[in-house]
Amino acid sequence: MTPTLVRQHSSHAGSTPRVDLRARARDWSEIQERMLVPLYEAVFERLDVGGGTRMLGLGCGSGLALLMAASRGAAVTGVDSRSPERLALARRRLLPETLDAPGSRGTRARADAARADAPRIVEGTLRDAEDPSAPAFTLVTAFEPIGCLAGDSEGLGELLARATPLAGRGAAVVLAGWGPPERCATTSVLRVATKLADPLRGAGSWRPALRDDLEEVAQRAGLRPDGSGRVACPFGYADAGSAARGLLSTGLFDAAIAATDQEQVDKELSEALHPYQRPDGTVWMPNVFRYLIARTP
Repeated sequence: MTPTLVRQHSSHAGSTPRVDLRARARDWSEIQERMLVPLYEAVFERLDVGGGTRMLGLGCGSGLALLMAASRGAAVTGVDSRSPERLALARRRLLPETLDAPGSRGTRARADAARADAPRIVEGTLRDAEDPSAPAFTLVTAFEPIGCLAGDSEGLGELLARATPLAGRGAAVVLAGWGPPERCATTSVLRVATKLADPLRGAGSWRPALRDDLEEVAQRAGLRPDGSGRVACPFGYADAGSAARGLLSTGLFDAAIAATDQEQVDKELSEALHPYQRPDGTVWMPNVFRYLIARTP
């Protein structure tokens, strides 16, 4: 099974604060991405992901879920339109043999590409993820949880509309969302980002997760619900600094940084994290995430 990574170009670009995107991608990969491992494990176990699985990971980040599926024998394709820096880290995780050595001018990569079983890396749109010579995808995952920002369910629906035609009939499509706010300690911290980004409408613009969010997205995408579950995914950090770096790496605080400044966001974030800091300095925030398994028609 050969993993594939696809960079999907966004149709529009928003204004974002100037940050070190490579450092942020590393923080995501090293700190934040692992927080959803229990979710990935629960889904892969329930769907018996293995050698017969062709998985398309939407919003694949730096590829941890892809790596876990590939370790089970699945053929994986990853797409992330938001961060080429994260995608580069996913490529290093999944395709280390295709990386050029310094001064090689691509010789090693070209030699690997000549092998019949070599991984295929595509730079382009989601449509480029389709390999005409391979069977359709049997699993599509959208593991980035919705339910913490207004409009995130609409964005997921648009992505699914472009992705599901690449899947076979009856293929599983997995959607993820934040659980009820009262069971997700991190929502109170993320609410700080909304307050700072739009102080006049901060309270109103926060959109807590609703019970039927995932079902509504699936219905709009023409998918048939086929089961759901809840998974505990506590966010645990070595210290408050690591917690701040991990949460900032999500990009959910970018609008707040643009509206105020980095110093103000750091201050407010530190205060929001304080109730979750233990006597030994570690930060622990219990959360529950929900997933929906749907099927393509």
